[in-house]
Amino acid sequence: MANPKQPGTRIAVVTETYPPEINGVANTMRQLVGGLAERGHHVLLVRPRQAADRGVRPPRGHFLVPGLPIPGYRGLRFGLPVYWRLRQLWLRRRPEVLYVATQGPLGHAALQAALQSSIPVITGFHTQFHQYSRHYGLGLLTQPIVNTLKSFHNRSDATLVPTTALRSQLRDAGFRNVHLFSRGVDTGLFDPVRRSHALRREWGCGADDVVALYVGRIAAEKNIGLALDTMDALTARIGNIRCVLVGDGPGRARLARSHPGYRFVGARTDEALATHYASGDLFLFPSLTETFGNVVTEAMASGLTVSAFDYAAAHEHIRHGTNGLLTPCGDETAFMDQALTAAAAPAQLRAMGRAARQTAESLSWPQVIASVEERLLDVVRERRPAATETVLGRPGPTPSGNGV
Repeated sequence: MANPKQPGTRIAVVTETYPPEINGVANTMRQLVGGLAERGHHVLLVRPRQAADRGVRPPRGHFLVPGLPIPGYRGLRFGLPVYWRLRQLWLRRRPEVLYVATQGPLGHAALQAALQSSIPVITGFHTQFHQYSRHYGLGLLTQPIVNTLKSFHNRSDATLVPTTALRSQLRDAGFRNVHLFSRGVDTGLFDPVRRSHALRREWGCGADDVVALYVGRIAAEKNIGLALDTMDALTARIGNIRCVLVGDGPGRARLARSHPGYRFVGARTDEALATHYASGDLFLFPSLTETFGNVVTEAMASGLTVSAFDYAAAHEHIRHGTNGLLTPCGDETAFMDQALTAAAAPAQLRAMGRAARQTAESLSWPQVIASVEERLLDVVRERRPAATETVLGRPGPTPSGNGV
């Protein structure tokens, strides 16, 4: 917790996605905002207005800006570049430090407004937009996107990334002041005790059946084709397999029609999501575009054996053959073969799942938030002129709900 003798710091968090939207960035921002508030800081969240905000007063501590739907991403919005509104906001409630989580129009406007107001800024590298471009016929734009991201992040005081490998990659590409913002997992929510025999019966499972589970967007950038090819191979070669896909996305309707024997159950959240995880056995995660991949640690916490490519969260936390399965990046044949081998050995599958749970129990969100807090406060100290040095975190008015 924050020092009880020291008042909290005024921190603004700017993000273009936040719950009830469903994605890893939204979940991470919820943990960050809540965790910093619990540690005694005055947190103002700046985000686009969502459908759930219509006709109700904004939640306390939320400053809402106009937004528009993201094409092809139903339910997600990007914030408009409201530079002047943010300048006015910083004049009324000047934060001591700003965290910008997303590089959309709102994020760019927030960074520019903070720089013009001499407010320290930390940016987060949460999404590999340059990787996504390859899956939508925009491969030629990959390098220009990297250059744009580098220009954005290098204007801030520091950039936070979720893995040591990505930190090294970005440093080599010319990103400056790159530091680690790892990810935790809620082991109270994601827990093997939530395994539901009733749900498994709904999926058509017998007592000895193995459930191959996928959780994530049903979209090209998640390499969903390999997940389905692997499920097809499992179904063809192992008789007691059931295949379940949790999530929504542009490919869901088409793929559900072409795979009528599989369960496409749509998006799930909170306890329902945790129950779906815990009711599976083998978690297939073939994505190659993750910045981290929160679903990997959520599945591990739920006691599943995760099969994933050897990078991002899987590289950080899976020990091959002990608490999960790692495949060299891009080797689709090996990915499928490992899934087949694991599904054919249920006892080993369960043992790796138990070990995965043990690993997840050490991934504490409070510990992660404490490291981000330290980085935020370091930037405040570094940027504060010596002549005006005051006690760090002087109190300010607690933000109240506001909308624009």
